Amino acid sequence: MTSPSTQIQERICFFGAGSMAEAVARGLVEGSVVSPESITFLNRSDQAKLDGLKQRYGTPGTNDPAEKEQVLRDSSIVILAMKPKDAAEALNQLGTLIQPQTVVVSMIAGLSIATLRGLLGQPQQPIVRTMPNTSSGIGLGVTGMSYSEGLSSEQKQTSRLLFEAVGIVVETEESKIDALTGISGSGPAYVYYMMEALIEAAKLGGMTAEQARDMTIQTVLGAAEMVRQTGEEPAELRRKVTSPNGATQAAIAKLDESDFYGAVVRAAARCSERSAEMGQDLEKQVKA
Repeated sequence: MTSPSTQIQERICFFGAGSMAEAVARGLVEGSVVSPESITFLNRSDQAKLDGLKQRYGTPGTNDPAEKEQVLRDSSIVILAMKPKDAAEALNQLGTLIQPQTVVVSMIAGLSIATLRGLLGQPQQPIVRTMPNTSSGIGLGVTGMSYSEGLSSEQKQTSRLLFEAVGIVVETEESKIDALTGISGSGPAYVYYMMEALIEAAKLGGMTAEQARDMTIQTVLGAAEMVRQTGEEPAELRRKVTSPNGATQAAIAKLDESDFYGAVVRAAARCSERSAEMGQDLEKQVKA
């Protein structure tokens, strides 16, 4: 029975049981946002995966066709967490089962709200399109979120709560989802790449591999936390540690020689463009 202390009382179905679905469910359960018994995982055939989720979080799951149909009929919120290649078949089935007021939350990259509704065969279905990033797995994610028309304020608030359990939520127009992908979606990779370079520089300076890794992690963590805690802009914090003609100034000058700042901006822009291209390709495939 759902605990009255939880923030979300509705029944939630994860249609798919991959790593991102597990990350969101873990945040919901550990944060007491939803009671475990109110969450059901569905997948195609991997019973061991479902058993593992139940053992870790107390969430039921099934891959039995009849049971899956009943779960979908009974759930107020269905979170789409299947692979893009499986989307068309799954959504065609889903559209015949869910209620008109069921909120469909998509974590499928590249599929627009219009396409999702078309595949469901339900042109008025309430849809929430999301773009979480991998840091959601440790509760420090960023999730972009766009709404179809027709959602109530309560449905929007519930959708936010689902992903605030694993980080922060940025509400935006659907047209800006690809731009968001270029920053928060792929942004962790840019930071990891810079960390790789710092680790290599430390090793070239005589540090052990372990020292280089530990120093780099703490440096990046400390810098991010300084921005968060002080509320100051990164540019201002950079100026405070950059003495004229000092060592940091010499390093920044070397980065400027390589147009580091411009390269990052162009990389994010290209990532956004590529995200849009991939989305268009995917939509063509699922509509074929």
